[in-house]
Amino acid sequence: MLRLVTAGRTNRQIAEELFISPKTASVHVSNILGKLGVSGRGEAAAVAHRLGLFPALPPGVEDRLTARSRP
Repeated sequence: MLRLVTAGRTNRQIAEELFISPKTASVHVSNILGKLGVSGRGEAAAVAHRLGLFPALPPGVEDRLTARSRP
């Protein structure tokens, strides 16, 4: 879920991709923000990057991941 947040997805987009309700996505995102001790998505993405939680993906993989959730 944090990977989707760092990719800039909205709660609705996260919900669609994970087959959960937008409210459930919102609760999970809020819990992640709290556990990271941050107040927003951008700050969460910065912490994830700083901690190296999501190393660079091989060429082409990121494109396939982001293309799945585009309308």
